[in-house]
Amino acid sequence: MMQAGIFTGYFPYGLEETAKKIRGLGFNTVQLDLHFKDVDLSAGQITKDKAKKVRDTFRDHNLPVCCVSGYTNIIHPDKAERDKRVGYLKEIIRNARHFGSPYVISETGTYNTESDWVHHPKNKTEEGFEECRKVIADLAQTAYDHGAVFLLETYVNNVVGSVEETVKMFAQVDHPGLGLLMDPTNYFETHNIDRMDQILNQVFDTLTDNIKIAHAKDVKRSGDDKSEKHADIGDSDAMESHTFRGVGEIELPAPGLGSLNYDLYLKRLAEKHPNIPVIIEHLSEDDVPRAKKFLDGKFRENGL
Repeated sequence: MMQAGIFTGYFPYGLEETAKKIRGLGFNTVQLDLHFKDVDLSAGQITKDKAKKVRDTFRDHNLPVCCVSGYTNIIHPDKAERDKRVGYLKEIIRNARHFGSPYVISETGTYNTESDWVHHPKNKTEEGFEECRKVIADLAQTAYDHGAVFLLETYVNNVVGSVEETVKMFAQVDHPGLGLLMDPTNYFETHNIDRMDQILNQVFDTLTDNIKIAHAKDVKRSGDDKSEKHADIGDSDAMESHTFRGVGEIELPAPGLGSLNYDLYLKRLAEKHPNIPVIIEHLSEDDVPRAKKFLDGKFRENGL
């Protein structure tokens, strides 16, 4: 059976209280955000002992860590800023096994300096793709050298955004240290959202063997609001990846609040990944019970 999981970052507490609250909601796995009120896991502050403490705390609450968040703009055009970001991501990758999972996730980045989520013309050039490929190949090798796997997460406005671009990246970086975080909502734009089932089938027809972990959010047209959208999730220190809700024509709300064909998504996902963790996102703590009920209901309806 598939497992419903949750990002730890939607619970703005200390380590022990976060684990207790998540377990109290009935989850049995988490995507680990390195973001707790009482443990400093910022750049240069990760140690084996701290990682073990985090891992053991979640294990003590029957919440195995299935993957670790490392979200950052890996191709930031300012070299010093890029080196800083990729350096911290590599620090997380080197310690991934100590945190309890080999899988570390990041998006593929944008050349836009104002936002990690906004398009830049260079993103869709051969030069931009090749530069990103080199960074991803380096991250994959770093992961492999430390018994980990770097998972890229696509997003339409980033360098790797379409199904075709994702297939191309895996063809050019054919490496055991690289895998895919499956989030089908990230492939949709205004020009293809009305062909949802076709795009979903294309994703799984071409990429299913690369998938390691899956996400559960939703997608819909944004209406009149074309701005970059962020939500207040009750944590002034929340990571931008947790407050982000879309930009331009497309909005990315919590699961069950959009138009994603969840029945088709989960059926196709289960074909080769029947026990995969499916991690809920894009919500605030008070909406977690509803979202979990929705996802568990879809599992039940589809016999997954």
